[in-house]
Amino acid sequence: MLETFVGRLALDRPGMVASGIMDETGASMARMLDSGAGAVVTKSIGLAPSPGHRNPTFTEVKGGFVNAMGLPNPGIDLFGEEMEIAVRKGKIVGSVFGKDPAEFSELAGRMEDYGACAVELNLSCPHAKGYGMEVGVDPALVKSIVAAAKSSVSVPVWAKLTPNTHILGEIASAVSDAGGDAIVAINTLKAMVISPEFAAPFLSNRFGGLSGPAVRSVGVRAVYDIRSAVDLPIVGVGGISDWRDAAQYIMAGACAFQVGSAIASKGVNVFEAINRDLEDFMRSFGYSSIRDMEGAAHE
Repeated sequence: MLETFVGRLALDRPGMVASGIMDETGASMARMLDSGAGAVVTKSIGLAPSPGHRNPTFTEVKGGFVNAMGLPNPGIDLFGEEMEIAVRKGKIVGSVFGKDPAEFSELAGRMEDYGACAVELNLSCPHAKGYGMEVGVDPALVKSIVAAAKSSVSVPVWAKLTPNTHILGEIASAVSDAGGDAIVAINTLKAMVISPEFAAPFLSNRFGGLSGPAVRSVGVRAVYDIRSAVDLPIVGVGGISDWRDAAQYIMAGACAFQVGSAIASKGVNVFEAINRDLEDFMRSFGYSSIRDMEGAAHE
């Protein structure tokens, strides 16, 4: 009942681990697959090792979290050791970030070499200068990045988009025009936290990305809009912590979803709970498959 397809990629369960949590090591990714995730998206990996931003990089707020990690990662060469462990357990989607089409192309190819079942292009991180959102709000650049990645791999290429733009439909169309296999929406919302006691931004980077329940309605709206703009599979992400959240994304047009912040707040068993309760809802309301629910709110 919970089996779904993101284009040509089949998943036994529709929920995946979103990039950035419990996906830095092979052991942690394997643990999430054992805990009910249908797949795990790796931490975003670049060409070279990077420490990211200096602390503080993370804080809890009402309705979620704000972080500005700055894309810390071990680099693509060292990450192969973690991928070797993780892919033995199940499906791993390799998330990559770069500053131009050539970097994305090289990284995508390396992820496929490591056994990734798909590649997710991070075109949406709101707090890393020169990467992420800074390249992901230019339709022409997005098109060239997706096309470059597609030319270097045979596995599906997904583009993760930002909600921090007024031309989301144009960006989605650029992904489609370049031959992208799926769209992932959304990444975090650009946000800020100020310490009243110090009259200064709390995060060292000043700005960060808001995640958690506070962003769910924004994500659902984005998926709904993208579904209306392009005919591509959509993976919904942002503020999902229970079956109702997941069902909203599916009915807005997503064929699968990702969970991030809820793993931190509810623990690794959140996938088992979502799977069980979503299946109960589907039985009660006569949905025999995820495909039956997909886009139902558009009808």
